[in-house]
Amino acid sequence: MKYLIQCCFIGLLSFSAQKATAQNMANGKKIYETRCLVCHQADGGGVPNMNAPLDGASNVVGNDIARLVKIIRNGYNERVALDGYYYSNAMTANPDLKDADIADVLSYIRNSWTNKASKITLAQVQKVKKK
Repeated sequence: MKYLIQCCFIGLLSFSAQKATAQNMANGKKIYETRCLVCHQADGGGVPNMNAPLDGASNVVGNDIARLVKIIRNGYNERVALDGYYYSNAMTANPDLKDADIADVLSYIRNSWTNKASKITLAQVQKVKKK
């Protein structure tokens, strides 16, 4: 009986985590569609020489989470080299996004199109904010 209860509890936790992840991805997609899509396009391909692609970009799926968080929050207004190409359009800051929203949109971007990277957690975003 104890084993059955443990299994049910673990199953419930797993279901809750999957449901939360789906909600986070849905929120991230919504944010992407309202704030990012115009410049980075529906397919994450960006605009040549202007807006960097997000699909398959090494910086997007890489391990420098702090850089990604700072770009979302503060914008970026420098010419950027990415995977052998240069992009020059400024990215607008998003200081009004909540930490959870930043985690959601980055998780969405890092796991959409051909991207397969770790999800970004609220704790990771908050850690960057503290530095």
